Amino acid sequence: MRTDMNIAMVAMAKSSENKSGNISGQQNTNPSYCYVYNNESDNSYKAQFKLLEDDEFISRSLRKQLKIDEEGEFEWSPNIQSVIISSFYWCYVLSQVAGGILTQKFGTKLIFGGSQLATAICSLLIPSCASIHWLVLVLLRSIQGIASGLTWPAMYAAVGHWIPSHERSRFMSSFQGFSFGIGVTYMLAGIIIANFGWRVVFYVTGMLGIIWCTFWYFFAFDEPENHPRISPLELEYIRLHVGSTVVTAKKKVVPWKKVLTSLPAWSIGITTFGRIWVHYTFMIPGPKYIKTILGLNIQENGLMSGAPFIGSYLSSVIFCYVADKLHTKNIFSLTNIRKINTALSQAVPGIMLVIIGYLGCDFISVFILWFIAVTLITAAYAGAMASIVDIAPNYAGPVLAFAQTVHMSASFISPLVAGSILSKGEDIDNWRMVFMVSAAVACITYIFFQIFGTSKIQDWNYQGVKTSLNCVNHQDTIIPLKLEKDEKSTNTNSLEKTNNC
Repeated sequence: MRTDMNIAMVAMAKSSENKSGNISGQQNTNPSYCYVYNNESDNSYKAQFKLLEDDEFISRSLRKQLKIDEEGEFEWSPNIQSVIISSFYWCYVLSQVAGGILTQKFGTKLIFGGSQLATAICSLLIPSCASIHWLVLVLLRSIQGIASGLTWPAMYAAVGHWIPSHERSRFMSSFQGFSFGIGVTYMLAGIIIANFGWRVVFYVTGMLGIIWCTFWYFFAFDEPENHPRISPLELEYIRLHVGSTVVTAKKKVVPWKKVLTSLPAWSIGITTFGRIWVHYTFMIPGPKYIKTILGLNIQENGLMSGAPFIGSYLSSVIFCYVADKLHTKNIFSLTNIRKINTALSQAVPGIMLVIIGYLGCDFISVFILWFIAVTLITAAYAGAMASIVDIAPNYAGPVLAFAQTVHMSASFISPLVAGSILSKGEDIDNWRMVFMVSAAVACITYIFFQIFGTSKIQDWNYQGVKTSLNCVNHQDTIIPLKLEKDEKSTNTNSLEKTNNC
Protein backbone atom coordinates (compact mmCIF):
# COMPACT_ATOMS: atom_id res chain seq x y z
CA MET A 1 0.00 0.00 0.00
CA ARG A 2 2.95 2.30 0.45
CA THR A 3 4.40 1.70 -3.02
CA ASP A 4 1.31 1.67 -5.25
CA MET A 5 1.65 5.44 -5.64
CA ASN A 6 5.15 5.07 -7.14
CA ILE A 7 3.88 3.31 -10.23
CA ALA A 8 0.40 4.88 -10.31
CA MET A 9 1.87 8.39 -10.48
CA VAL A 10 3.12 7.61 -13.99
CA ALA A 11 -0.53 7.35 -15.08
CA MET A 12 -2.06 9.97 -12.77
CA ALA A 13 -0.05 13.02 -13.84
CA LYS A 14 0.17 14.51 -17.31
CA SER A 15 3.56 14.47 -18.95
CA SER A 16 5.13 17.89 -19.35
CA GLU A 17 5.92 18.17 -23.03
CA ASN A 18 7.69 21.30 -24.08
CA LYS A 19 6.88 23.33 -27.14
CA SER A 20 9.32 21.44 -29.32
CA GLY A 21 7.37 18.23 -28.76
CA ASN A 22 10.05 16.75 -26.54
CA ILE A 23 8.33 13.89 -24.75
CA SER A 24 10.85 13.91 -21.95
CA GLY A 25 9.64 17.31 -20.80
CA GLN A 26 13.21 18.60 -20.57
CA GLN A 27 15.03 21.14 -22.66
CA ASN A 28 17.14 19.32 -25.17
CA THR A 29 20.68 19.72 -23.85
CA ASN A 30 22.59 16.48 -24.36
CA PRO A 31 20.02 13.70 -24.66
CA SER A 32 20.94 10.07 -25.08
CA TYR A 33 17.84 7.89 -24.57
CA CYS A 34 16.76 4.39 -25.47
CA TYR A 35 13.19 3.87 -26.51
CA VAL A 36 11.50 0.51 -26.86
CA TYR A 37 7.87 0.58 -27.96
CA ASN A 38 5.43 -2.17 -28.77
CA ASN A 39 3.05 -1.32 -31.59
CA GLU A 40 -0.31 -2.29 -30.12
CA SER A 41 -2.07 -2.14 -33.48
CA ASP A 42 0.34 -4.49 -35.21
CA ASN A 43 1.99 -7.24 -33.24
CA SER A 44 3.95 -8.41 -36.26
CA TYR A 45 6.78 -6.02 -35.56
CA LYS A 46 8.42 -4.25 -32.68
CA ALA A 47 9.59 -0.70 -33.19
CA GLN A 48 12.85 -0.08 -31.43
CA PHE A 49 14.59 3.25 -31.18
CA LYS A 50 18.01 2.32 -29.90
CA LEU A 51 19.84 5.55 -29.34
CA LEU A 52 18.60 9.03 -30.09
CA GLU A 53 21.42 11.55 -30.22
CA ASP A 54 21.57 15.32 -30.58
CA ASP A 55 18.14 16.89 -31.29
CA GLU A 56 16.33 13.83 -32.61
CA PHE A 57 13.13 13.18 -30.63
CA ILE A 58 10.07 11.13 -31.37
CA SER A 59 7.43 13.44 -32.76
CA ARG A 60 3.95 13.70 -31.34
CA SER A 61 2.46 12.14 -34.44
CA LEU A 62 4.71 9.08 -34.02
CA ARG A 63 3.87 8.97 -30.34
CA LYS A 64 0.16 8.79 -31.21
CA GLN A 65 0.79 6.27 -33.98
CA LEU A 66 2.52 3.90 -31.54
CA LYS A 67 -0.24 4.41 -28.95
CA ILE A 68 2.11 5.10 -26.09
CA ASP A 69 0.61 5.36 -22.58
CA GLU A 70 -2.38 7.66 -22.34
CA GLU A 71 -2.06 11.03 -20.68
CA GLY A 72 -2.81 11.39 -16.99
CA GLU A 73 -5.63 13.62 -15.81
CA PHE A 74 -3.81 15.83 -13.28
CA GLU A 75 -1.62 18.76 -14.24
CA TRP A 76 0.93 18.22 -11.49
CA SER A 77 4.43 19.52 -11.94
CA PRO A 78 7.37 17.19 -11.20
CA ASN A 79 7.86 19.05 -7.90
CA ILE A 80 4.26 18.42 -6.83
CA GLN A 81 4.59 14.75 -7.77
CA SER A 82 7.72 14.52 -5.65
CA VAL A 83 5.96 16.09 -2.66
CA ILE A 84 3.01 13.68 -2.97
CA ILE A 85 5.25 10.60 -3.06
CA SER A 86 7.71 11.73 -0.38
CA SER A 87 5.04 12.98 2.07
CA PHE A 88 4.45 9.37 3.06
CA TYR A 89 8.09 8.86 4.01
CA TRP A 90 8.51 12.11 5.95
CA CYS A 91 5.79 11.05 8.37
CA TYR A 92 6.88 7.41 8.25
CA VAL A 93 10.21 8.42 9.79
CA LEU A 94 8.61 10.61 12.46
CA SER A 95 6.41 7.84 13.88
CA GLN A 96 9.14 5.21 14.33
CA VAL A 97 9.98 5.98 17.96
CA ALA A 98 6.29 6.33 18.76
CA GLY A 99 5.85 2.84 17.32
CA GLY A 100 8.46 1.45 19.68
CA ILE A 101 6.91 3.13 22.73
CA LEU A 102 3.34 2.14 21.84
CA THR A 103 4.40 -1.45 21.17
CA GLN A 104 6.05 -1.70 24.58
CA LYS A 105 2.80 -0.52 26.17
CA PHE A 106 0.07 -2.13 24.07
CA GLY A 107 1.80 -5.03 22.31
CA THR A 108 2.41 -6.02 18.71
CA LYS A 109 -1.07 -7.32 17.91
CA LEU A 110 -2.91 -4.05 18.50
CA ILE A 111 -0.28 -1.64 17.12
CA PHE A 112 0.68 -3.61 14.01
CA GLY A 113 -2.88 -4.58 13.14
CA GLY A 114 -4.24 -1.09 13.78
CA SER A 115 -1.57 0.55 11.66
CA GLN A 116 -2.29 -1.74 8.72
CA LEU A 117 -6.02 -1.11 8.98
CA ALA A 118 -5.52 2.67 8.96
CA THR A 119 -3.20 2.42 5.95
CA ALA A 120 -5.73 0.29 4.04
CA ILE A 121 -8.59 2.72 4.69
CA CYS A 122 -6.44 5.62 3.49
CA SER A 123 -5.64 3.70 0.31
CA LEU A 124 -9.34 3.42 -0.49
CA LEU A 125 -9.72 7.20 -0.09
CA ILE A 126 -6.80 8.18 -2.35
CA PRO A 127 -8.79 8.47 -5.64
CA SER A 128 -11.36 10.78 -4.06
CA CYS A 129 -8.73 12.94 -2.33
CA ALA A 130 -6.70 13.22 -5.54
CA SER A 131 -9.76 14.61 -7.34
CA ILE A 132 -10.29 17.27 -4.66
CA HIS A 133 -6.78 18.76 -4.52
CA TRP A 134 -3.23 17.54 -4.43
CA LEU A 135 -2.76 19.04 -0.94
CA VAL A 136 -5.60 16.84 0.35
CA LEU A 137 -3.78 13.87 -1.16
CA VAL A 138 -0.57 14.94 0.59
CA LEU A 139 -2.45 15.03 3.90
CA LEU A 140 -3.85 11.54 3.32
CA ARG A 141 -0.45 10.16 2.34
CA SER A 142 1.00 11.72 5.50
CA ILE A 143 -1.56 9.86 7.60
CA GLN A 144 -0.62 6.66 5.79
CA GLY A 145 3.04 7.33 6.60
CA ILE A 146 2.35 7.90 10.29
CA ALA A 147 0.35 4.66 10.51
CA SER A 148 2.90 2.60 8.56
CA GLY A 149 5.74 3.93 10.68
CA LEU A 150 4.38 1.95 13.63
CA THR A 151 4.67 -1.42 11.87
CA TRP A 152 8.37 -2.29 11.93
CA PRO A 153 8.99 -1.62 15.65
CA ALA A 154 5.92 -3.74 16.40
CA MET A 155 7.18 -6.65 14.28
CA TYR A 156 10.65 -6.67 15.82
CA ALA A 157 9.23 -6.66 19.33
CA ALA A 158 7.39 -9.90 18.53
CA VAL A 159 10.57 -11.57 17.25
CA GLY A 160 12.31 -11.20 20.61
CA HIS A 161 9.46 -13.10 22.32
CA TRP A 162 8.76 -15.79 19.76
CA ILE A 163 11.95 -16.69 17.89
CA PRO A 164 15.07 -18.45 19.32
CA SER A 165 18.34 -16.77 18.35
CA HIS A 166 19.56 -19.64 16.16
CA GLU A 167 16.36 -19.41 14.08
CA ARG A 168 16.14 -15.64 13.81
CA SER A 169 18.04 -15.26 10.55
CA ARG A 170 15.71 -17.72 8.87
CA PHE A 171 12.63 -16.12 10.37
CA MET A 172 13.75 -12.65 9.31
CA SER A 173 13.25 -13.76 5.72
CA SER A 174 9.50 -13.69 6.41
CA PHE A 175 9.81 -9.91 6.74
CA GLN A 176 10.67 -9.91 3.06
CA GLY A 177 7.01 -10.53 2.38
CA PHE A 178 6.96 -6.75 1.90
CA SER A 179 9.35 -7.15 -1.05
CA PHE A 180 7.06 -9.76 -2.55
CA GLY A 181 4.21 -7.29 -2.05
CA ILE A 182 6.14 -4.53 -3.81
CA GLY A 183 6.84 -6.81 -6.75
CA VAL A 184 3.25 -7.97 -7.08
CA THR A 185 1.98 -4.39 -6.66
CA TYR A 186 4.22 -3.03 -9.42
CA MET A 187 3.40 -5.84 -11.83
CA LEU A 188 -0.36 -5.87 -11.22
CA ALA A 189 -0.56 -2.08 -11.08
CA GLY A 190 0.84 -1.83 -14.61
CA ILE A 191 -1.74 -4.30 -15.89
CA ILE A 192 -4.62 -2.76 -13.93
CA ILE A 193 -3.77 0.80 -15.02
CA ALA A 194 -3.54 -0.21 -18.67
CA ASN A 195 -6.93 -1.98 -18.59
CA PHE A 196 -9.03 -0.38 -15.84
CA GLY A 197 -7.39 2.91 -14.89
CA TRP A 198 -5.21 4.02 -11.99
CA ARG A 199 -8.06 4.39 -9.45
CA VAL A 200 -8.66 0.64 -9.36
CA VAL A 201 -5.10 0.09 -8.12
CA PHE A 202 -5.88 1.82 -4.82
CA TYR A 203 -9.23 0.09 -4.41
CA VAL A 204 -7.58 -3.32 -4.85
CA THR A 205 -4.70 -2.69 -2.43
CA GLY A 206 -7.03 -1.13 0.14
CA MET A 207 -9.48 -4.04 0.12
CA LEU A 208 -6.69 -6.61 0.33
CA GLY A 209 -5.30 -4.75 3.34
CA ILE A 210 -8.63 -4.87 5.16
CA ILE A 211 -9.02 -8.59 4.44
CA TRP A 212 -5.52 -9.24 5.81
CA CYS A 213 -6.33 -7.32 9.01
CA THR A 214 -9.23 -9.69 9.65
CA PHE A 215 -6.91 -12.70 9.61
CA TRP A 216 -4.38 -10.87 11.79
CA TYR A 217 -6.99 -10.18 14.47
CA PHE A 218 -7.88 -13.86 14.87
CA PHE A 219 -4.44 -15.49 14.51
CA ALA A 220 -1.85 -13.07 15.99
CA PHE A 221 -0.78 -12.94 19.65
CA ASP A 222 1.87 -10.87 21.44
CA GLU A 223 3.58 -13.66 23.38
CA PRO A 224 3.60 -17.48 23.32
CA GLU A 225 1.95 -17.61 26.74
CA ASN A 226 -1.07 -15.73 25.33
CA HIS A 227 -1.65 -18.07 22.40
CA PRO A 228 -4.71 -20.27 23.06
CA ARG A 229 -3.73 -22.99 20.58
CA ILE A 230 0.03 -23.35 21.17
CA SER A 231 1.13 -26.86 22.16
CA PRO A 232 2.89 -27.39 25.51
CA LEU A 233 5.91 -28.79 23.67
CA GLU A 234 6.30 -25.71 21.46
CA LEU A 235 5.79 -23.39 24.42
CA GLU A 236 8.54 -25.08 26.41
CA TYR A 237 10.86 -25.02 23.41
CA ILE A 238 10.41 -21.25 23.03
CA ARG A 239 10.83 -20.70 26.78
CA LEU A 240 14.04 -22.72 26.79
CA HIS A 241 15.71 -20.77 23.99
CA VAL A 242 14.18 -17.34 24.52
CA GLY A 243 13.18 -17.20 28.17
CA SER A 244 16.61 -16.23 29.52
CA THR A 245 16.87 -13.07 27.44
CA VAL A 246 13.36 -11.59 27.36
CA VAL A 247 10.66 -10.71 29.85
CA THR A 248 7.09 -9.58 29.47
CA ALA A 249 7.04 -6.30 27.55
CA LYS A 250 4.82 -4.45 30.01
CA LYS A 251 7.31 -5.02 32.86
CA LYS A 252 10.13 -3.09 31.20
CA VAL A 253 11.13 0.57 31.07
CA VAL A 254 13.09 1.37 27.92
CA PRO A 255 16.66 2.59 28.72
CA TRP A 256 16.61 5.28 26.02
CA LYS A 257 19.85 6.89 27.19
CA LYS A 258 21.70 3.59 26.76
CA VAL A 259 20.11 3.00 23.38
CA LEU A 260 20.96 6.47 22.09
CA THR A 261 24.59 6.21 23.23
CA SER A 262 25.15 2.64 22.00
CA LEU A 263 27.66 2.38 19.17
CA PRO A 264 26.28 -0.99 18.00
CA ALA A 265 22.79 0.55 17.78
CA TRP A 266 24.15 3.57 15.89
CA SER A 267 26.12 1.31 13.56
CA ILE A 268 22.89 -0.46 12.57
CA GLY A 269 21.08 2.81 11.90
CA ILE A 270 23.92 4.40 9.94
CA THR A 271 24.83 1.42 7.77
CA THR A 272 21.21 0.64 6.88
CA PHE A 273 20.80 4.31 5.90
CA GLY A 274 23.04 3.44 2.95
CA ARG A 275 21.04 0.30 2.13
CA ILE A 276 17.76 2.20 2.17
CA TRP A 277 19.30 4.87 -0.08
CA VAL A 278 20.13 2.26 -2.72
CA HIS A 279 16.87 0.38 -2.20
CA TYR A 280 14.74 3.48 -2.72
CA THR A 281 16.76 4.47 -5.76
CA PHE A 282 15.42 1.30 -7.35
CA MET A 283 11.93 1.77 -5.93
CA ILE A 284 11.13 5.44 -6.62
CA PRO A 285 13.34 6.93 -9.37
CA GLY A 286 13.71 3.40 -10.80
CA PRO A 287 10.40 3.29 -12.73
CA LYS A 288 11.17 6.75 -14.08
CA TYR A 289 14.56 5.56 -15.36
CA ILE A 290 12.85 2.61 -17.03
CA LYS A 291 10.39 4.98 -18.74
CA THR A 292 12.64 7.88 -19.75
CA ILE A 293 15.84 6.00 -20.57
CA LEU A 294 14.77 2.48 -21.57
CA GLY A 295 11.43 3.72 -22.92
CA LEU A 296 9.16 0.92 -21.70
CA ASN A 297 5.39 1.39 -21.54
CA ILE A 298 3.40 1.15 -18.30
CA GLN A 299 2.85 -2.62 -18.39
CA GLU A 300 6.46 -3.39 -19.27
CA ASN A 301 7.57 -0.89 -16.65
CA GLY A 302 5.52 -2.65 -13.99
CA LEU A 303 6.93 -6.03 -14.95
CA MET A 304 10.55 -4.90 -14.95
CA SER A 305 10.14 -2.90 -11.73
CA GLY A 306 8.28 -5.67 -9.94
CA ALA A 307 10.03 -8.88 -10.99
CA PRO A 308 13.25 -8.20 -9.00
CA PHE A 309 11.26 -7.59 -5.81
CA ILE A 310 9.48 -10.92 -6.16
CA GLY A 311 12.88 -12.53 -6.69
CA SER A 312 14.17 -10.74 -3.60
CA TYR A 313 11.66 -12.59 -1.42
CA LEU A 314 13.07 -15.92 -2.58
CA SER A 315 16.66 -14.72 -2.16
CA SER A 316 15.95 -13.57 1.39
CA VAL A 317 14.94 -17.12 2.33
CA ILE A 318 18.21 -18.39 0.91
CA PHE A 319 20.37 -15.75 2.62
CA CYS A 320 18.72 -16.28 5.99
CA TYR A 321 18.82 -20.07 5.72
CA VAL A 322 22.52 -20.02 4.86
CA ALA A 323 23.20 -17.58 7.71
CA ASP A 324 21.52 -19.93 10.20
CA LYS A 325 23.50 -22.90 8.90
CA LEU A 326 26.79 -21.01 9.11
CA HIS A 327 25.92 -20.12 12.69
CA THR A 328 24.71 -23.53 13.86
CA LYS A 329 27.74 -25.29 12.33
CA ASN A 330 30.09 -22.68 13.87
CA ILE A 331 31.69 -21.95 10.49
CA PHE A 332 31.64 -18.20 11.16
CA SER A 333 30.87 -16.20 14.27
CA LEU A 334 27.42 -14.62 14.32
CA THR A 335 28.99 -11.15 14.16
CA ASN A 336 30.97 -12.01 11.01
CA ILE A 337 27.86 -13.52 9.41
CA ARG A 338 26.03 -10.23 10.02
CA LYS A 339 28.88 -8.20 8.51
CA ILE A 340 29.23 -10.36 5.40
CA ASN A 341 25.52 -10.17 4.65
CA THR A 342 25.49 -6.43 5.27
CA ALA A 343 28.24 -5.94 2.68
CA LEU A 344 26.29 -8.06 0.19
CA SER A 345 23.12 -6.08 0.83
CA GLN A 346 24.39 -2.58 0.13
CA ALA A 347 27.98 -2.24 -1.07
CA VAL A 348 27.55 -4.72 -3.93
CA PRO A 349 24.15 -3.38 -5.14
CA GLY A 350 25.57 0.16 -4.98
CA ILE A 351 28.44 -0.79 -7.28
CA MET A 352 25.99 -2.55 -9.62
CA LEU A 353 23.97 0.65 -9.91
CA VAL A 354 27.03 2.43 -11.30
CA ILE A 355 27.56 -0.37 -13.83
CA ILE A 356 23.89 -0.17 -14.91
CA GLY A 357 24.36 3.50 -15.73
CA TYR A 358 27.16 2.65 -18.14
CA LEU A 359 25.39 -0.26 -19.85
CA GLY A 360 23.34 2.26 -21.82
CA CYS A 361 20.76 0.61 -24.07
CA ASP A 362 21.85 -2.98 -23.48
CA PHE A 363 18.42 -3.84 -22.11
CA ILE A 364 19.13 -7.50 -21.32
CA SER A 365 22.26 -6.70 -19.33
CA VAL A 366 20.51 -3.84 -17.51
CA PHE A 367 17.64 -6.10 -16.49
CA ILE A 368 19.97 -8.88 -15.28
CA LEU A 369 22.04 -6.53 -13.12
CA TRP A 370 18.91 -4.72 -11.91
CA PHE A 371 17.43 -8.06 -10.85
CA ILE A 372 20.60 -9.26 -9.08
CA ALA A 373 21.13 -5.95 -7.27
CA VAL A 374 17.59 -5.82 -5.86
CA THR A 375 17.73 -9.46 -4.74
CA LEU A 376 21.07 -8.92 -2.98
CA ILE A 377 19.56 -6.11 -0.91
CA THR A 378 17.58 -8.72 1.02
CA ALA A 379 20.78 -10.10 2.57
CA ALA A 380 20.37 -7.26 5.08
CA TYR A 381 17.82 -9.36 6.95
CA ALA A 382 20.57 -11.82 7.78
CA GLY A 383 22.89 -8.88 8.37
CA ALA A 384 22.54 -5.58 10.22
CA MET A 385 18.75 -5.82 10.52
CA ALA A 386 19.01 -9.16 12.35
CA SER A 387 21.55 -7.61 14.72
CA ILE A 388 18.75 -5.51 16.21
CA VAL A 389 17.31 -8.57 17.91
CA ASP A 390 20.79 -9.97 18.62
CA ILE A 391 22.00 -7.02 20.70
CA ALA A 392 18.76 -6.32 22.61
CA PRO A 393 16.00 -8.95 22.41
CA ASN A 394 14.24 -7.27 25.36
CA TYR A 395 14.13 -3.93 23.55
CA ALA A 396 14.05 -4.99 19.90
CA GLY A 397 11.05 -2.73 19.23
CA PRO A 398 12.57 0.47 20.62
CA VAL A 399 15.99 -0.25 19.06
CA LEU A 400 14.34 -0.89 15.70
CA ALA A 401 12.39 2.36 16.11
CA PHE A 402 15.63 4.25 16.71
CA ALA A 403 17.43 2.57 13.79
CA GLN A 404 14.43 3.10 11.50
CA THR A 405 14.32 6.80 12.38
CA VAL A 406 17.93 7.08 11.27
CA HIS A 407 17.93 4.92 8.17
CA MET A 408 14.43 5.58 6.84
CA SER A 409 15.30 9.25 6.47
CA ALA A 410 17.09 8.02 3.35
CA SER A 411 13.69 7.05 1.93
CA PHE A 412 12.87 10.68 1.21
CA ILE A 413 16.39 12.15 1.03
CA SER A 414 17.41 9.74 -1.74
CA PRO A 415 14.52 10.69 -4.11
CA LEU A 416 15.01 14.40 -3.34
CA VAL A 417 18.71 14.21 -4.21
CA ALA A 418 17.90 12.26 -7.37
CA GLY A 419 15.28 14.86 -8.31
CA SER A 420 17.73 17.68 -7.75
CA ILE A 421 20.31 16.06 -10.02
CA LEU A 422 17.75 15.21 -12.70
CA SER A 423 16.28 18.73 -12.64
CA LYS A 424 19.26 19.67 -14.80
CA GLY A 425 18.06 17.22 -17.42
CA GLU A 426 17.03 13.58 -17.52
CA ASP A 427 19.91 12.53 -19.75
CA ILE A 428 22.09 9.49 -19.22
CA ASP A 429 24.93 11.51 -17.68
CA ASN A 430 22.74 12.84 -14.88
CA TRP A 431 21.31 9.39 -14.25
CA ARG A 432 24.86 8.11 -13.90
CA MET A 433 25.47 10.78 -11.30
CA VAL A 434 22.38 9.64 -9.38
CA PHE A 435 23.69 6.07 -9.37
CA MET A 436 27.22 7.07 -8.34
CA VAL A 437 25.94 9.09 -5.39
CA SER A 438 23.89 6.08 -4.27
CA ALA A 439 26.91 3.79 -4.52
CA ALA A 440 29.08 6.20 -2.53
CA VAL A 441 26.53 6.51 0.27
CA ALA A 442 26.09 2.72 0.46
CA CYS A 443 29.80 1.93 0.63
CA ILE A 444 30.74 4.69 3.09
CA THR A 445 27.96 3.88 5.56
CA TYR A 446 28.85 0.17 5.51
CA ILE A 447 32.26 0.96 6.99
CA PHE A 448 30.60 2.07 10.23
CA PHE A 449 28.99 -1.34 10.74
CA GLN A 450 32.22 -3.11 9.85
CA ILE A 451 33.93 -1.28 12.73
CA PHE A 452 31.22 -1.12 15.42
CA GLY A 453 28.69 -3.80 14.43
CA THR A 454 28.23 -6.82 16.70
CA SER A 455 25.75 -9.58 17.55
CA LYS A 456 26.58 -9.71 21.26
CA ILE A 457 23.79 -8.92 23.70
CA GLN A 458 24.39 -5.52 25.28
CA ASP A 459 24.40 -5.12 29.06
CA TRP A 460 21.54 -2.63 28.93
CA ASN A 461 19.31 -5.38 27.50
CA TYR A 462 18.86 -6.46 31.16
CA GLN A 463 18.52 -2.98 32.64
CA GLY A 464 15.44 -2.83 34.85
CA VAL A 465 14.89 -6.56 34.36
CA LYS A 466 15.03 -9.05 37.20
CA THR A 467 16.50 -11.75 34.97
CA SER A 468 19.97 -12.60 36.22
CA LEU A 469 23.00 -12.31 33.97
CA ASN A 470 24.26 -15.51 35.58
CA CYS A 471 21.40 -17.45 34.01
CA VAL A 472 22.21 -19.62 31.05
CA ASN A 473 22.32 -17.50 27.90
CA HIS A 474 21.01 -19.67 25.10
CA GLN A 475 21.91 -17.24 22.32
CA ASP A 476 24.84 -19.37 21.21
CA THR A 477 23.74 -22.65 22.81
CA ILE A 478 21.52 -24.62 20.52
CA ILE A 479 19.56 -27.44 22.12
CA PRO A 480 17.58 -29.49 19.61
CA LEU A 481 14.20 -30.67 20.81
CA LYS A 482 13.05 -33.89 19.19
CA LEU A 483 10.58 -35.77 21.34
CA GLU A 484 8.88 -39.05 20.66
CA LYS A 485 5.29 -39.34 21.83
CA ASP A 486 6.15 -41.69 24.69
CA GLU A 487 8.97 -39.41 25.85
CA LYS A 488 7.01 -36.18 25.71
CA SER A 489 5.99 -35.88 29.35
CA THR A 490 9.36 -36.97 30.73
CA ASN A 491 11.44 -34.62 28.62
CA THR A 492 9.07 -31.72 29.13
CA ASN A 493 9.59 -32.01 32.87
CA SER A 494 13.36 -32.02 32.41
CA LEU A 495 13.12 -28.90 30.30
CA GLU A 496 11.26 -27.13 33.06
CA LYS A 497 14.08 -27.97 35.44
CA THR A 498 16.71 -26.80 32.96
CA ASN A 499 15.11 -23.44 32.24
CA ASN A 500 15.72 -21.80 35.61
CA CYS A 501 15.93 -18.29 34.23
